[in-house]
Amino acid sequence: MADEKLLRLVEAAKMYYQLDYGQQEIAKRLGISRPTVSRLLVQAKQEGIVQIKIFNPTEDVEQIARQVKEKFQLKHCVVTPVASFEDPLIKEKLGGAAADYLYKIVESGDTIGITWGTTIYQLVKKMQPKNVKDVTIVQLNGGVSYSESNTYAAEIVNGLANAFNTTPHFLPVPAIVDSNVVKEAIVADRHVKKTLELGKKANIAIYTVGEPDVQSTLMQAGYFFDKDIEILRKNKTVGDICSRFINQEGLICNETLNDRTIGIQLSDLAEKEYGILLAGGASKIDGIYGALTGRYANILITDQYTARSLLEMESD
Repeated sequence: MADEKLLRLVEAAKMYYQLDYGQQEIAKRLGISRPTVSRLLVQAKQEGIVQIKIFNPTEDVEQIARQVKEKFQLKHCVVTPVASFEDPLIKEKLGGAAADYLYKIVESGDTIGITWGTTIYQLVKKMQPKNVKDVTIVQLNGGVSYSESNTYAAEIVNGLANAFNTTPHFLPVPAIVDSNVVKEAIVADRHVKKTLELGKKANIAIYTVGEPDVQSTLMQAGYFFDKDIEILRKNKTVGDICSRFINQEGLICNETLNDRTIGIQLSDLAEKEYGILLAGGASKIDGIYGALTGRYANILITDQYTARSLLEMESD
């Protein structure tokens, strides 16, 4: 191809694809007809001067979801695309994806156990009512009496109950108490015992991963003794599930603290028909990995950045 013709092809292609000039404007600038410009643009693609690549974000996240599902042997994985790796945006997008997923799977007679937190709250905010019967909603773990950020425990249980036109079952007790003796006295109460049994029998459970160590809502609430914190750090905690702290292998980091915790046992979570882990963001990656390694969830709903990070992490 003559240099002059090649230069004209490149010049026309740059104007059209990089500078967003219309074909009429290009024709005027190059002193040629508009049909000639059209032919030049077609030829530029045929000659490989212009190469168009279409990125389909839906296709990309579906591929990532399949890889995560295979790596962690999950029943299902939903990876939702987010525009940036920022916590508020991630929580909002994950909440919407989880609401859609829950709407699809809930049937009459189901029992749904749910925990608290800002990510779970986004799910409830976006949950559409579904015409099903005899659905039971139950809180899976105790709450906190003081937190610098709202945990939305009551709003979550009430909101989900409203979506399925049912009566909520609350667990109005602390997530963690000072001693095992206190815990045993609380869980012996027949109302608390009934709620805990409902949570254990739930066929659907929805929960997230709390941030580790000093960032934990529970730690900020003042539920830990100094020795609790020391043990958690020593055992390299990566986060908590339903107020139970784990390491990257999914093992309990502090057995004494775990014995003082009121709520569903992790072994019971692992038995759920739908154990839905809803979490994403940089601070949650290790915790999600630990939860999946411990096989406490069989469904993961996350964002594409977190999913890619999980794929890059080495399995033991």
